[in-house]
Amino acid sequence: MDDIITLAHGSGGKKTSQLIEEMFLPYFDNEELSKLNDGAILNGFDKIVFSTDSFVVRPFFFPGGDIGKLSVCGTVNDICMCGGEPKYLSISLIIEEGFKTENLKRIIESISKTADECNVKIVTGDTKVVERGKGDGIYINTTGIGYLKYDFLDKNRIEDGDMVIVSGNVGDHGVAVMAAREEVFESMNLVSDCMPLHELSKVILEYGNNIKILRDPTRGGIATTLNEFIEGTEIGIELFEESIPISEEVNKACEILGIDPLYSANEGKIVAVVSKNVANKVVNTLKKIKGGEKAAIIGKVTSKVKQRVVLKTSIGGTRILTKLSGSQLPRIC
Repeated sequence: MDDIITLAHGSGGKKTSQLIEEMFLPYFDNEELSKLNDGAILNGFDKIVFSTDSFVVRPFFFPGGDIGKLSVCGTVNDICMCGGEPKYLSISLIIEEGFKTENLKRIIESISKTADECNVKIVTGDTKVVERGKGDGIYINTTGIGYLKYDFLDKNRIEDGDMVIVSGNVGDHGVAVMAAREEVFESMNLVSDCMPLHELSKVILEYGNNIKILRDPTRGGIATTLNEFIEGTEIGIELFEESIPISEEVNKACEILGIDPLYSANEGKIVAVVSKNVANKVVNTLKKIKGGEKAAIIGKVTSKVKQRVVLKTSIGGTRILTKLSGSQLPRIC
């Protein structure tokens, strides 16, 4: 295998075959993919969840993850938040000429490891190589199919008195990627929360109709996600600042940079709206599972503040949280 990717690796000829056979198949091989057809023929199901996402993060490797792990988690998590059980993924790679094969190998290994962790098969894919200077190293698109297991999730089911839960510390991913990109805060323990959410979402959804909606608060953070929950409704959400889990390191970094952690992206957290009668039970269940140790009730749904998300601050004040306008941190996913 050559040390760097060349245009020939995307020509569709011998080099492309070599790339597929030596780089991709050893990690992704399964019955469906090994046929190397233009697409995969899969067993069906009554209802499926279908999702796609593209990943352009810089740097490619960051504390807690890399673009490969992120590309699997991002699409798997979107399927889980819809109540689906992720089953199949496609991987499409756009690689710039000159990209080091050792870095590509690390990314492919990470994709393979994360897909195995989620019990997801990579069944089809595509590779293109663009001229040097015409890309930015590597871009990845993943498309996923999952079987719909829980079909009751709908924001229209949210009602006055429901509680808002988060599965852990917020704002970790956005701040960690920014710190790695700018090579700042090296003495701080800033690590992305990038992780698949299939296990956490499964235990939450076992509470059935008491669960109103799930979402992974990625770009725009939890503030934007909660605003999306109440758009077009006659209800609002009150958040309790003292109850929102934020790591000391993320808080310090945000204070220095002037960033609000409630708008910083997460790649391994769930925000859920649940019935009041199960809120504490859901949190206690999450605390027993890896990735859910910091789960907390952070707010409640109320008709007193219609169509607004209001933060009750630790000093007794209030602050209205709107959807993110613009972008605090570009190229984070």
